[in-house]
Amino acid sequence: MNVAIYCRLSEEDRDKLSEQDDSASIQNQKAMLIKYASHNGWTVYDIYSDDDYAGTDRNRPEFNRLIMDAKARKFDIVLCKSQSRFTRELELVEKYINGLFPRLGIRFVSLVDSADTNNKGNKKARQINGLVNEWFLEELSDNIRSVLTTRREQGYHIGSFAPYGYQKDPNQKGHLIIDPDAAAVVREIYSLFLSGTGKQGICRILNERGIPNPTEYKRLRGMERNKHTQSSPLWSYFTVSNILTNEVYIGNMIQGKTGVASYKDQEKVSYPKDQWIVVRGTHEPIINQDTWDRTQELIAQKATPSHKEPEGMFAGKVRCFYCGYRLRSVKNGKKRGFKCERHALSHDACTGAYISLRKLERIVAAQLQLLSEELLDEEMLEEGIDPFADLRVQKTEIESKVASLQKNIEQSHTAMRSMYLDKVKGIISASEYADHVLALSEEKSDYEKQVTELTEHIEQIEATLSIHNNKKLITSQYVGTRTLSKEMVSILIDYILVGRKDPLTKETPVEIHWNF
Repeated sequence: MNVAIYCRLSEEDRDKLSEQDDSASIQNQKAMLIKYASHNGWTVYDIYSDDDYAGTDRNRPEFNRLIMDAKARKFDIVLCKSQSRFTRELELVEKYINGLFPRLGIRFVSLVDSADTNNKGNKKARQINGLVNEWFLEELSDNIRSVLTTRREQGYHIGSFAPYGYQKDPNQKGHLIIDPDAAAVVREIYSLFLSGTGKQGICRILNERGIPNPTEYKRLRGMERNKHTQSSPLWSYFTVSNILTNEVYIGNMIQGKTGVASYKDQEKVSYPKDQWIVVRGTHEPIINQDTWDRTQELIAQKATPSHKEPEGMFAGKVRCFYCGYRLRSVKNGKKRGFKCERHALSHDACTGAYISLRKLERIVAAQLQLLSEELLDEEMLEEGIDPFADLRVQKTEIESKVASLQKNIEQSHTAMRSMYLDKVKGIISASEYADHVLALSEEKSDYEKQVTELTEHIEQIEATLSIHNNKKLITSQYVGTRTLSKEMVSILIDYILVGRKDPLTKETPVEIHWNF
């Protein structure tokens, strides 16, 4: 029997010798589980080890690799120290331990709490363990949230990293002190803005001088949150805008702007302004009050209402063909359009892309009309022609073949049982029985492989038909529509790639990615 060993240690209880080493506890788990597997005569297929991951984290890399290998049936047993090491969520206990693994014929065993899916009477105990873990997590989450809220209300900074311009006080937990190098950049940003330089212009100045943006600044000091995620070192319009409107620079601590809905769902949600936790005068300011007031007045003067602008229908949908950066809405006199911000920040960063709003509207409307005509060919509809008739026939033929193969699989099962009875009765010898069963097993395995391949083919056909029907249903609502709306763009379009106008043909490359 091949066994997959799974180990996990959360960040809270780690005990690392160095950044590269597994924690001592992980090593102990491995040693214990390998010894148990050896004692039972099981062969270790692989060891899956997640260090510094919580039991509720569904993005654990080794956990997800184990699930993928389980689906490929690469092992017969999953072995853990305890059920909670595998997962602390009752939902995942039901999904995998009580659901997927039994369907795949994979046994789940944990040592400390004696969970074993081969023991039918053990299921209630596993569910109770899962429920207890759920209660534990919920209570722990509430306690942590309460403690963090109290500390925020007391004016302590809560976060892995200090805001740009500050650093954590090594002598007082939760207190911020000024970082001289970054603070100098913050002061220069305010100075440039008050002297008349726009946010885009500030970005260009900082980028041309090679000053790293806040994310790159942290990375250069070994403080990045995720070493595997790459980000641009360039300053952006939104980064400068955030610095110019953040009260942390006048000594005020504003926290609790975002949070998570529950310990199960780690997706961030934004809270309304009246729920933010604001404590004034918690640390030394970088910007004085007069500079702050003048900056906010200038921002208010420059601000223009954007809810009436027609380009709002494409907001967040238009991206650069070359770098993937979101194109920013721009205005030149009465002409509106979209421009690659990354190219504007540094000409070396990207070739750049631009398209006028009017031109983009024309192209999208024309593409939508072509798509509608292609899917709703009136002549074909009138004549009752089904463009996917051959595909439907092919699906029926494959389904018939699958049914035939499944009968063959069942016959192989029956033959194996019959051979076993013949062996017990002494009609055939043990060696003859082994030879026959091996042949039948290979034959059955071949049938099952064919069924799997054909079933996947059926699923592909069904997906093609479903996509076509979905396209047909959605686009039929907009046939003959001459004017685009925000609702249409939101429903129909995922994103649009725009390139740079060709100097010879004068054509601007546009690639529309539909939502179906």
